[in-house]
Amino acid sequence: MAGKIHRWLADDHRRLDGLLDRALADPEHIDTAAYGQFRAGLLKHIGMEEKVLLPAAQKQRGGAPLPVASRLRLDHGALVALLVPPPNARVAAAIRAILKLHNPIEEDPGGLYDQCGDIIGADADDVLTRLQEFPEVKVLPHVDSAFVMEAARRAVARAGYDLEL
Repeated sequence: MAGKIHRWLADDHRRLDGLLDRALADPEHIDTAAYGQFRAGLLKHIGMEEKVLLPAAQKQRGGAPLPVASRLRLDHGALVALLVPPPNARVAAAIRAILKLHNPIEEDPGGLYDQCGDIIGADADDVLTRLQEFPEVKVLPHVDSAFVMEAARRAVARAGYDLEL
């Protein structure tokens, strides 16, 4: 049962990677439709992890969060902050750089998905159903301002990344 959660979330990572690849296939022109699907999908994926998966594991641990949860939350905060401004080459490169390091923390053997599968155990079917039924996330328009870019820079730095925005 636990493997089902891992497979389902890892498959979603691959779907999101494909959308981002499609959005950025032409370096001179970002495919805004594909990027919009990626953006909405990533926000939903983060929501599933933050509102379903991590709390389910924490509940099974008697209220103690997984040790890796704080690291993931910093990455999630940085990614969400990068989704606020309109996409450009630097923002896209930062998103890719974070995901390249972030996804293995979740997917690799012994990573978040395996840990959660082991901890959740008998509740795996219920958690998987909740993940599959997670609602779409309301996506607001991009905000193009110096304040938003500075907030994104701070979120990225807080997460421990030294990326040029």
